[in-house]
Amino acid sequence: MRRVAPTWESDVTILGGCGHVGMPLGLALADSGLQVVLYDTNYQAVDQVRSGKLPHREPGAEEVLQRALADRRLRPTSDPASVGESEHLIVVIGTPIDEHLNPDPQALVEALQAVADHLVDGQLVVLRSTVFPGVTRLVERRLAELGKAVDVAFCPERIAEGRAMEELHSLPQIVAARHDDAYGRAAALFGRLTGSIVRTEPEEAELAKLFTNSYRYIKFAAANQLFMMANDFGLDYERIRQAVISDYPRAADLPGAGFAAGPCLLKDTMQLAAFNNNNFALGQASMQVNEGLPLYLVSRMAQRYDLESMTVGILGMAFKGESDDNRASLSYKLKRVLKVRAKAVLTSDPYVTADDELAPLDQVLARADLIVIGAPHRRYAELPITQPVVDIWNLRGAGVAL
Repeated sequence: MRRVAPTWESDVTILGGCGHVGMPLGLALADSGLQVVLYDTNYQAVDQVRSGKLPHREPGAEEVLQRALADRRLRPTSDPASVGESEHLIVVIGTPIDEHLNPDPQALVEALQAVADHLVDGQLVVLRSTVFPGVTRLVERRLAELGKAVDVAFCPERIAEGRAMEELHSLPQIVAARHDDAYGRAAALFGRLTGSIVRTEPEEAELAKLFTNSYRYIKFAAANQLFMMANDFGLDYERIRQAVISDYPRAADLPGAGFAAGPCLLKDTMQLAAFNNNNFALGQASMQVNEGLPLYLVSRMAQRYDLESMTVGILGMAFKGESDDNRASLSYKLKRVLKVRAKAVLTSDPYVTADDELAPLDQVLARADLIVIGAPHRRYAELPITQPVVDIWNLRGAGVAL
């Protein structure tokens, strides 16, 4: 590849840098001593980060943010010209599926094309978003067609929200590149965070990320199906699960029951199905189980309670415990169904801010006749609740009252 020797203003620019994936990565790289630019079109998030505030919850990130800003190693911006300021451009943007659960392979390509005029020969472009298989090759081809002499690598993120600042350093990093030079550059970059690098081909890495999320989704579906089976016979799934996993390593990864939701698991399972010509029976069955769980709960509630005369309170609207992220949360599906079946529905969450219909916790507890734990925030475990509680998570250790 033809090489130039530009004078870089910073080490790394992250496209989508103020999001749930980009921001922790940027903070970790800045904390390793690099000069990092967080480029994002979300002006509000950029302003928040610039003022030293996190745009979303991430334990351990705030102190790193303060340190990085104080040391002037982090610069949030909405200026697209920042794409060309750094030797390394890491692309972290959402990869959507449509209303028919079909992936959009062009989304990331189009995002890169939108800023292509700012790319500089000699850059390393690292794709970190989960992508439809073949997108890395498509990006390589499109950038070459645009005359951009850049290296391309695919390094999928595998962190869990709420553990990003730990897992960026503890998890192995998959690094995929078509050429040794691109691989060496990407491995050196992520080697600042972890000493464990796993090399694959780009197509292998694309499937590795989809396999990771699909496997988790299938495991959650198995647990939820077993929960429904036990519950239908009046038995406590969690007591059975504890008996199964107690000092028995072959079943140690059997999950508890709960909503399998969020912005990745279903989406990536459906991407994998689309890649295999819509032939992914395990994944598609898992979607039916996991997406059907709110309907199952309402059906069981209707059998036991006179929902039409009751106000139901849902505690927790985030897609997981201790999170403020309500994207694709099944608590909202539960709410929609209950609004048809119950007299009224009230919702509350101590962390979620992107919801104008949330009510204060004390108001929900005062008005509700029945409580449902939607997200297993720890503060709900010891909360004094006098009403019946539907607790699929077994957060309160008293069964699900169904």
